[in-house]
Amino acid sequence: MWKTASLATKTRVEFVDVTALVNKEVVESKIKNGVCYVFIPHTTAAVTINENTDPDVLRDLTAGLERNAPKNGGYKHSEGNSDAHIKASLIGNTVVVPVINGRLGLGTWQGIYFCEFDGPRNRNLKIGVMGE
Repeated sequence: MWKTASLATKTRVEFVDVTALVNKEVVESKIKNGVCYVFIPHTTAAVTINENTDPDVLRDLTAGLERNAPKNGGYKHSEGNSDAHIKASLIGNTVVVPVINGRLGLGTWQGIYFCEFDGPRNRNLKIGVMGE
């Protein structure tokens, strides 16, 4: 089963918790045991699994990415969003999560985050659930 979910981001850099959205698709798939893939079909956005309890983790992640790929880094790409391409490449475009007993098999403190680096925009997530 593959679905496309849409979301609208509100700021240039934003981490959107999509755990509930992805888990809803897992439940609706009726697959009890297998894997769930989340793929981001954009070159200036990403997806990651990280802590979903302490908001300082996302603030620190944002600050660390900005130190490693500053917005005004003297890049040659004419669109002015090279930092977004770099950040998306560092984080990645896919996560894979086990499906166990019909639900996402995430750890206690884990959540799935859509990572926007060139917003605000309308974006898509491709969610695939495979198994039995």
